Amino acid sequence: MADRDKMNAYIAITDRDWFDFLTARDDVDEVNFWQPGAGGGRFRALIRGEPFLFKLRAPVNAIVGGGFFEHYTTLPFSLAWRAFGPKNGTLTQQAFRDRIVRLRRDELAPWEDPDIGCILLVEPFFWPEELWIDQPEDWHPNIQRGRSYDLRTEPGASLWRQVLDRIQGTEHPEGRGGGELGGGYGEPVPARRRLGQGTFHAVVLDAYGRRCAITAEKAVPALDAAHIRPFAEDPVHEISNGLLLRSDVHRLFDAGYITVTPEYRVEASRRMKEDFDDGESYLRLHGSRVRVPRDPGQRPGREVLAWHNDNRFRG
Repeated sequence: MADRDKMNAYIAITDRDWFDFLTARDDVDEVNFWQPGAGGGRFRALIRGEPFLFKLRAPVNAIVGGGFFEHYTTLPFSLAWRAFGPKNGTLTQQAFRDRIVRLRRDELAPWEDPDIGCILLVEPFFWPEELWIDQPEDWHPNIQRGRSYDLRTEPGASLWRQVLDRIQGTEHPEGRGGGELGGGYGEPVPARRRLGQGTFHAVVLDAYGRRCAITAEKAVPALDAAHIRPFAEDPVHEISNGLLLRSDVHRLFDAGYITVTPEYRVEASRRMKEDFDDGESYLRLHGSRVRVPRDPGQRPGREVLAWHNDNRFRG
């Protein structure tokens, strides 16, 4: 996480139906705060771990919840649905597509799969109406999407205190929240948050440049964010426990016919020949170098790779 002298919050305008839909669900551990177009670039208002707050449109004009910024990316609409499902804010994929089309104000052929901007938030929180916070006094009615506030100066500091009270439950102990913010009243500090499955998939996808670590396949719909040590055994989504793999390679990896050594080399089991009387195309991958992210902090952990070698690989 980057160091800097301040911590920001971003207040984003959203629709009441999106907020109400997510508030009514009890399985929302992450949210895709999506935009109907790719947006022409990045979302640079926040760094990882900073709060992203939801403000309902006029005439409500209140801050009603939020989450913690984890990642920004662009995804084809279908992949955003596959990764996040109802955590996009609609019950069905068709309803999601219909909303995108309405907001884009253009026609899409049935086969088109438009890219959308995805602001990925983890540990979201949704407050009951009695805990809603009035928008800051300096909020301008012409703001269309949102704006940032420095949480160390006013009015951001007062906003921080109100948000922190609600999340920590001091205002409403039975209120629904997403854990505690890092830092104290006077020292707001971004903190690492637990990833959900959809966010894990998106972050791994971008960390590997949208190419399979083993085959270099670039067809995004065919790529999976694979857990090296299965999630069922270690139920935390850590990037260092991930590999981006083509779906068929992913299945062979999970079944133990392919592994990656701690030296980032592919090993392919000759048991494929014995078990399936085939596997030549995969055996040719044996000994090849695995493509890993440029960021050392996003590379597969050597400890979990050794675990897969010892506990899953068929040799």
